Amino acid sequence: MSRLIRRGLLLALVFALTGYATWTQWRPASHYQSDLHSDLALNLGNDQGRGNLLGIQPELFGADYRSVLHLQRKLSAYLDQARQNGLLNAKTIVILPEHIGTWLVAAGEKPEVFSANHLQHAMLWLALSHPLDLGLALLQAQGAERLSDALFRMKAEQMAADYQSLFGGLAESYGVTLVAGSIVLPEPRVEEGVLHAGDGPLYNVSLVFGPNGLPLGQPQRKAFPIPSETGFTAAAPSSALRVVDTPAGRLGVLICADSWYPQSYAALAEQGVELLAVPAFLTGNGLWQQPWGGYTTFAGTPADVATRAGELSEGDAWLRHSLPGRLSSTQARAGLTVFMRGQLWDLGSDGQSVVAQPEGHHLIDEGRGARLLNLWL
Repeated sequence: MSRLIRRGLLLALVFALTGYATWTQWRPASHYQSDLHSDLALNLGNDQGRGNLLGIQPELFGADYRSVLHLQRKLSAYLDQARQNGLLNAKTIVILPEHIGTWLVAAGEKPEVFSANHLQHAMLWLALSHPLDLGLALLQAQGAERLSDALFRMKAEQMAADYQSLFGGLAESYGVTLVAGSIVLPEPRVEEGVLHAGDGPLYNVSLVFGPNGLPLGQPQRKAFPIPSETGFTAAAPSSALRVVDTPAGRLGVLICADSWYPQSYAALAEQGVELLAVPAFLTGNGLWQQPWGGYTTFAGTPADVATRAGELSEGDAWLRHSLPGRLSSTQARAGLTVFMRGQLWDLGSDGQSVVAQPEGHHLIDEGRGARLLNLWL
């Protein structure tokens, strides 16, 4: 009898493992309708033939990342709207927000990932879907948040390929220069025009694609990760910041918190920066109007920031201490900070995108849906 019980339990275990293995390979076709509408919230100046900076403040949700095609359709709709408004030409620089490429980690995953209400639950479903790949990635994981590291690491090559295919394809299709927000990848590099993931630490990086769809320079690594990133991403030296030549001028990219630090601007000023792009992502609904809690990264609050926590709103702190307040420390003639909006699991989002010029700044008004902001140079 005991032998029969053991055989029955073994058979049940085999069936369970077989069922689990089958489930991990199952990827049902997804059907999802998303709001493709966008409004032109700000349009400054006139076309003088010198190009323009076009910021796209998208409204994105977790389900927009069900596939690369879902995201491509949504971003294409925004660019179609810009083209209908006469905002695209050979000298246009399109700027997308921080982490718009990071969530490609979820592309092609199971419905449970997107139906989860909390990011931690979505990560758990993602982990359960790739037991073998996750195990190998955990052996290479670095930093305090090993699971987060491993999840990005195990999908890094596919994410890099999707990122270049999507954003390089958009740049080529619309004939523009495109600052592709940012993406988290391990030790990324461009070789012979192709973005690759490596084996080293994870970095939050941005890549600029030219009108031919190819990368301009190497991935720009974030120099000042915020606390929510430091558990699984590394910091790059601000001295590694590089400008890239575009049809509209010499462009520098500062990823979110990098725009708060004077050393970032000093590094770009030495290279003759003319235009600045700041892809940004501010988590937490309604945070923009709340009292500023002080800005902290692994490097601490910028040394020249004398404002105390609570003296300004979050939004006013951004205007005083990031791009609008620091542009004049360079010879740059303009810049845009572009925020991500929408609801990615339980992260929330806030921030009002802004155009910065030496003579002042222009903030887009608060509103629902995707927004476009444009500055003619």
